[in-house]
Amino acid sequence: MAKYLLLIAALLCAGVANADNSKANAPVVVDSDGFKEPLSKLKFNPGLDQREFERSSLNALNVYDPLEEWNRRVYHFNYRFDQWVFLPVVDGYRYITPSFLRTGVSNFFNNLGDVPNLLNSLLQFKGQRSMETTARLLLNTTIGIAGLWDPATAMGLPRQSEDFGQTLGFYGVPGGAYFVLPILGPSNIRDTGGLAVDFTAESAINFLNVSEVSSNHPEVWALRSIDKRHQTSFRYGQLNSPFEYEKVRYVYTESRKLQIAE
Repeated sequence: MAKYLLLIAALLCAGVANADNSKANAPVVVDSDGFKEPLSKLKFNPGLDQREFERSSLNALNVYDPLEEWNRRVYHFNYRFDQWVFLPVVDGYRYITPSFLRTGVSNFFNNLGDVPNLLNSLLQFKGQRSMETTARLLLNTTIGIAGLWDPATAMGLPRQSEDFGQTLGFYGVPGGAYFVLPILGPSNIRDTGGLAVDFTAESAINFLNVSEVSSNHPEVWALRSIDKRHQTSFRYGQLNSPFEYEKVRYVYTESRKLQIAE
């Protein structure tokens, strides 16, 4: 009986050894990204416990939003307006307008936007950025024929974005409560006031006589709004998350902090 048991044990050991040998000789499956067994390369922070994870998650939601009930309603309105009105109009604009003409319209309105960009760069004492924006305005308004072309970007002077909300933040004015604007989207109390100042300044300067013409021809404002949405890549629902409102709120708040700090 003992002989039979020894024989069975020997056969089992031989089978296991043969399986291990065949596994070692088997070809290694390499993922398309070139990594062998990528999950085995994951490294976890042993100090990251459940409490720290929860704290990080709460920080992401910790945005001052006392008007949340109103903001969510406006966010939902913007979602539906974008889906049913704005994007269909933008799609129609793209369909009937040649690409080169759309680019010219975008360049023209971006050139107008460089006026408040320059003013706010000066107010924030950003010397190099002020000189670059001034050069952009001169090049695009002259060589670019009123901004229809953008030779400045091709010459290494990309467009920079500065607004009065950033200027107020530069001087230490807090953002205040998070605020969702109809049509315009995420903002806060400080940045909403900044929008009003930028609009007033642009109207007062009346660069290329556009503000005066726009007062008599509201279709110019309509075209500018359509072009702005055309240039904005964000789409409602693209995050595919039931917490899209919280994500957009957090991303907006943090991005503004980065823009002010740069």
